[in-house]
Amino acid sequence: MPCERKPMRYGHSEGHTDVCFDDAGKYIVTCGSDGDVRIWESLDDDDPKSINVGEKVYSLALKNGKLVTAASNNTVQIHTFPEGDPDGILTRFTTNATHITYNRSGSRVAAGSSDFMVKVVEMYDSSQQKTLRGHTAPILSVTFDPKDEFLTQVTSWPLLQKSNDVINAKSLCRLAWQPKAAKLLAVPVETTVQLYQRDSWAQVGTLSDDLGTQAINVVAWSPCGKFLAAGSIGGLLTVWDVESKLCVERQKHEKGYTVCGLAWHPSGGQIAYTDTEGCLGVLDGLSSSSSSSSTTASSTTTKVSLWSYMKASPSHPNGLDKFVDDDDAGSAIVPPAAVAAPLRPVYDGPMPTPPQKAFQPGSTPAHLMHRFMMWNSVGIVRGYNDDQDNAIDVEFHDTAVHHAMHLTNSLGHTVADLSQEAVLLACPGTDELASKLQCLHFSSWDTNKEWMVDLPKGEDVQALCLGQGWAAAATSALILRLFSIGGVQRELFSLPGPVVCIAGHGEQLLVVYHRGTGFDGEQALGVQLLQFGQKRRQVIHGEPLPLSRKSHLSWLGFTAEGTPCFIDSEGVVRLLNRSLGNMWTPVCNTRDNCKGKSDHYWMVGVHENPQQLRCIPCKGSRYPPTLPRPAVAVLPFKLPLCQTTTEKGQMEEQYWRSVLLHNHYGFLSSSGYEIDEEGQSQAQKEQQELLMKMFALSCKLEREFRSVELAELMTQNVVTLAIRYASRSHRMALAQRLSDLALEKANQLQGEEPQEEEEEEPLQYTRRNTGSHRQAQEEEVDEEQGQEEHMDEGDVAESKRQGKSRESLSISSPTPLISCISGLGRSGSAGGQNRVTNVLDSMMSSSKKPTALLSSSGSTGKLNKTPFLKPLAPRPKTKTQSTLLHMNAPKAANKKAAEEREPAVCKLKQTEAPPPASPAENVENKKHKSGFQLWLEDNRRIILADNPDLEETDVIKEAIGRFRTLSADDRLTWTERAKGQSGDVADMKKRKRGEEESRGDKNGQSEADETSAKKKKPVDTSAKLSAFAFNKN
Repeated sequence: MPCERKPMRYGHSEGHTDVCFDDAGKYIVTCGSDGDVRIWESLDDDDPKSINVGEKVYSLALKNGKLVTAASNNTVQIHTFPEGDPDGILTRFTTNATHITYNRSGSRVAAGSSDFMVKVVEMYDSSQQKTLRGHTAPILSVTFDPKDEFLTQVTSWPLLQKSNDVINAKSLCRLAWQPKAAKLLAVPVETTVQLYQRDSWAQVGTLSDDLGTQAINVVAWSPCGKFLAAGSIGGLLTVWDVESKLCVERQKHEKGYTVCGLAWHPSGGQIAYTDTEGCLGVLDGLSSSSSSSSTTASSTTTKVSLWSYMKASPSHPNGLDKFVDDDDAGSAIVPPAAVAAPLRPVYDGPMPTPPQKAFQPGSTPAHLMHRFMMWNSVGIVRGYNDDQDNAIDVEFHDTAVHHAMHLTNSLGHTVADLSQEAVLLACPGTDELASKLQCLHFSSWDTNKEWMVDLPKGEDVQALCLGQGWAAAATSALILRLFSIGGVQRELFSLPGPVVCIAGHGEQLLVVYHRGTGFDGEQALGVQLLQFGQKRRQVIHGEPLPLSRKSHLSWLGFTAEGTPCFIDSEGVVRLLNRSLGNMWTPVCNTRDNCKGKSDHYWMVGVHENPQQLRCIPCKGSRYPPTLPRPAVAVLPFKLPLCQTTTEKGQMEEQYWRSVLLHNHYGFLSSSGYEIDEEGQSQAQKEQQELLMKMFALSCKLEREFRSVELAELMTQNVVTLAIRYASRSHRMALAQRLSDLALEKANQLQGEEPQEEEEEEPLQYTRRNTGSHRQAQEEEVDEEQGQEEHMDEGDVAESKRQGKSRESLSISSPTPLISCISGLGRSGSAGGQNRVTNVLDSMMSSSKKPTALLSSSGSTGKLNKTPFLKPLAPRPKTKTQSTLLHMNAPKAANKKAAEEREPAVCKLKQTEAPPPASPAENVENKKHKSGFQLWLEDNRRIILADNPDLEETDVIKEAIGRFRTLSADDRLTWTERAKGQSGDVADMKKRKRGEEESRGDKNGQSEADETSAKKKKPVDTSAKLSAFAFNKN
């Protein structure tokens, strides 16, 4: 008897509850401690009818359209059903009634109370009632014999712990007579159910379960009388075959709460139950077929007390004139005979899981009269199916797409989808009519905007979706049919299993189906992803769809950017990670945002940029009501990484979430779509900032190996910033490893360039670093300094703002590093040059041209490539360096390497203790000094005498401020002095240009080199200013 335990839902407030079905099994009726009686059409009914009958309701019974309730106001009330109108008070007690029950015909009601009394009342005349007294404890349970001869009630059994009130009783001990035959009375005693025979009251059997460790609370017979269900205090639900005394079904409450209400559906295929937390649950799919029962004896010798019986008298039609107290009559229970131990099932392994039924993502269940047929990013499709109207309303979020529509649902459409182009509807087939697929193509330019297709007989549409210019429908024949948006039939193919749902976006189609039978509550689902572009292909080839443990699929779709996404019943949102071989990554758990256990979030849409999950909160249910219109809430993404409460875990989660949610840029670009380059660069900048913060944190924690691992994820210019950080933190070994890493990244970038660019870059790189060329570059820089106005206030403010932006990036960095970076920027401004020469600027602003050394090669139009920046301390004569300069002339290469190594090694040594500059270095510096540098050399002592506590960086700042106060003539004088030192170099440059013009086409390459070098003037200026900022005289 495999059955499905459906998820429980919130019905009443915490406390005792009770449940029953109506005579036809159409409604489930529950009551609870909130004083309400609720009438449910099914477990998925999100708007049950509610009737308030008092402060608390302890029990209810329903028969012949009359609902009887035992309320906390000490009354037994009658209401009409299903209207819920009050129909009077049946009887009263001095305290609250605890349990009520109908007889088989519904003409009589018995009620037990905490005042030790039982009353039997006629329904047609409430004045005709009898009171049964003499009980010594509160009444726990009452039940009528199906033959209407006996009334059995329980106060407290000798085997149970005694209590002075019903709420303190260990077990409710709900009795149950076997229906129809009325041969057996089931009595829950501790962890077993004892069966007593009619008339003789002998115990003839015991039903038990090895897994049952707590007392049984309630029992209920199946309508056929062959099965007995029991609910225990520990939440165990058990069904026995009474004839064989075998446990045929066993289910555990999902939270382990006490089961206090139990009722069989009149058809016998369903059990409804309630718990002490106010929740309602259903066991569905029970089989009512079994072999005929045969009564056997049991070995139990326990004495039980049936407190009183009522026997109908033939002389009185109501049967109320003769009451017999069987305690006085001396009807003792005869010890039963012994029988053999009951047999156990042969197979005790995991049971098959009922397959999930097909559904439409973004819709509520089809049995609801008012429901959402579709809610997505385009609009809302509502369906109404009541006595007044059977129609469909289509509403668009953006009315510019189309105006709202009202459609008559004469065909009985049950599934729908909505896109920017059309509305797609489908209805199931009947015996007379075939299943139909109807499309309203409202974006069509002609007048005929509607088309319809009849499916073959016996084939029903189970799922459908719309894409860009196409529509798809999955049918019960395991076929997926494709149509053009205008109605042309296209490809069709078979599905490997029954479809669960499908979703479309642009040129992508996502299909989920059953790939097999799941066990132990698991669903075995497979997924296919198809691409309908110019190159039609299958991206995902039926791989298993990963769900949470014992969950099912709740929603399937795409993000607004086109990434497949789905949600399971446990609230876990998973996104397709295209960069990791099309694996599914969990990005959020909506249950973490729910306040109550019965609350859920109903998905509407997913956006990657901005990072948003658009959901509708559903309090106490899984689906929202149509009226009033529910409000949409926005939930954030959060990857389930470890230790996200720490600073390290938070930054790791932010980085990998940013990487995952920006993978769509690469997919859209490869698919031919235009992408937001500004947004992409902004995302890359945020990722590099997070890497730099994690790098600084790892350095603080003395985790240098981890720091190198983080540097491998950085871009090249950020690695250079990490090198500076490591050197300023006196971590020379880390700085050396990062320098090697920077060279490796440079070689990788060089290998990615086209072959012709590989031939040009090393030559230009070498020539730009020769001594004469650097003098010519500095001459041009000084000429521009003399021609421009002397640093107005706007330049100063801009320099300060940009200096602050660089300082804010290096979080947790030592003070010398921050001062060094800001000093570099302001020195550049003082020299009249743009600040794009700084490493940090090229990362913070993607619109500025990168000015590292390799970016000035002949690769025009490729400004977004990460420039090559020299590491601080490259090892001399390494393989990497020889590879980088493999195409240079030998003399030029040796000269360049010597010039680069000397200042670079000098920089590293200065981080520990700056030594006095060597004569060779002073000569080299004199060749490259500007007017401001010459002025600073002459006035450094004066500044230090006025401010002896200033550090080197602060001395530079003070010097910049004083240099600005000089008159224009004085500043021009210093500039001319600097130009006088490099006049010979300028003459050489002019002669060189004249020779190149005379050569013409023969020396065209040299002319291109000079032009390229002139365009990249800030490169050498940056190198000059960097050397100046790090050098202490």
